[in-house]
Amino acid sequence: MIFGSRPAERAPAADDAGPSRWDLAARCVNLVHVYGDAGAEVVALRGVDLEVRHGETLAVLGPSGSGKSTLLWLLAGLIRPTAGQVFVGGELLGDRDEGALASMRARRVGVLMQNPTRNVLSYATALDNLVFAQAPSGRRWPVKRARALALLESVGLAGLHDSRAGSLSGGEQQRLAMAMAVANDPQLLLADEPTSQLDGESAKAVVELMQAANADLGTTVVVVTHDEQVATAMDRTVTIRDGRIGAEGRAGQEFVVVGRDGGVHLPPEVLDLVPPGSLARVVRRDSVVELHPVEESGTEPGREEGR
Repeated sequence: MIFGSRPAERAPAADDAGPSRWDLAARCVNLVHVYGDAGAEVVALRGVDLEVRHGETLAVLGPSGSGKSTLLWLLAGLIRPTAGQVFVGGELLGDRDEGALASMRARRVGVLMQNPTRNVLSYATALDNLVFAQAPSGRRWPVKRARALALLESVGLAGLHDSRAGSLSGGEQQRLAMAMAVANDPQLLLADEPTSQLDGESAKAVVELMQAANADLGTTVVVVTHDEQVATAMDRTVTIRDGRIGAEGRAGQEFVVVGRDGGVHLPPEVLDLVPPGSLARVVRRDSVVELHPVEESGTEPGREEGR
């Protein structure tokens, strides 16, 4: 066992009664984030609603530029939203000053940024990086060192404990950064593309480390990824397109998410039937909703007008 024996907080079943914000590891309410100045704005997120239960593992998917990393930075308190609310552990991040947010990241929320050089002290050894990461824990130095060595072994860096972090390859720094992100037994782990620079075996080790934190400690995991190996290892997926959550995956099934305005993102495999900008009729039949493509003439394909 890599981690201690803190009782795991598992996510309630999906069909349980809706949780309050205090029952959630993280929650976003109508989240909007805009970059740039007036006249040159770029909308990264538009009306995102998201709930992540304690002990859940969640993969955030979507094309580059869709707003995935922005969502993670907002959950980490690294940036503040243009509009909407972000809660972590039931606490509204907008009510916290920068010092409180930094303390949250040091003690309760592990953060792994996409660029590994942003996560490590390049002048310090791999071992010293992991000892430093445990500074808020209050552990004695021998305990910190033993834990650091165990974490290095878990990500395949045991033989590099005395190497400066800056001398490691990008993939090795990425693995060291992941070990640092979980060094303090975080309640919430936020990881941005943790396997982007790794080969298959190294990626597997990183996934197993996230799973171990979740299984041993009940750490809630939210990971932004393009890696199918990572996505399939998580309990749930959400897909962001055009700054909004458009789909959710559970137990191998994919569902569309109805937005606040009633809009949905259709899955790519049906866009040949209903391409963007085309017309469609929405028909309700008892508890079933049907979508019928409509030709420019106003008729459905294969159906003559008036019949």
